[in-house]
Amino acid sequence: MARTILVAFSVAALVWGHAGAQTAVEKPTPALIVLDPSQIDPAKLLPAPAADGSPVQTAELAELHEIEDRRTAARFAQAQWDSDHQNWRMFVQTLGPKFDMATLPATAKVIDTVAHDNQIASTRAKNYFHRRRPWSADKTLKTCFVGPTDNPLSSYPSGHTAYGYAVGEVLAALMPDKAQAILARAEDFAYSRLVCGVHYRSDTVGGQALGTAVAQDILSSPKMQADLAAARAELKAAELTGG
Repeated sequence: MARTILVAFSVAALVWGHAGAQTAVEKPTPALIVLDPSQIDPAKLLPAPAADGSPVQTAELAELHEIEDRRTAARFAQAQWDSDHQNWRMFVQTLGPKFDMATLPATAKVIDTVAHDNQIASTRAKNYFHRRRPWSADKTLKTCFVGPTDNPLSSYPSGHTAYGYAVGEVLAALMPDKAQAILARAEDFAYSRLVCGVHYRSDTVGGQALGTAVAQDILSSPKMQADLAAARAELKAAELTGG
């Protein structure tokens, strides 16, 4: 049921006339730890993004320029920091310095598992949709740092956003009293991708849908129940949550 709602949400959020998705030959990937390949099939999870030159893509590029025009130096610096920290440290500013994986091994194990399977899901989706990055489509965008090896055909869905929501949804389940703050941080982390000019709005919507689906499947997996219980107890003992 959760998966059906998520897919319906992503379809509603991405309503446009678009061309069919292009497929690409996928490179070999590491084995999934928890999920089954059928659970991360991008063709069944996400609608195709808008095609280059479509009215929707044009509008999305215009939005990125609007964000660029009004962004402050401080918010741009935050976006660059977020770009460089697609890891558990993104939640320290929300949860405080006690949220340190060096002292929370059970929690670290859960996050590593979520990150691993989510990375495979994100890469598979990017390779399937093969969407051109906004900085490749419009070279006038002033973006966060883009490296010479960054793939220009890896826009959809946003991997940073998928990570933020995959880990964020799991942490919200482990720390329900902090759920709203955790998910607000995931949302802001996703917005940083727009501030950076490296993703379209629909890329982050797709990333949210994918990351949330990954999280829900991991949370419900019998393989994860012992690890989740250990992490929940550890976080409570560290006084990071009241349970």
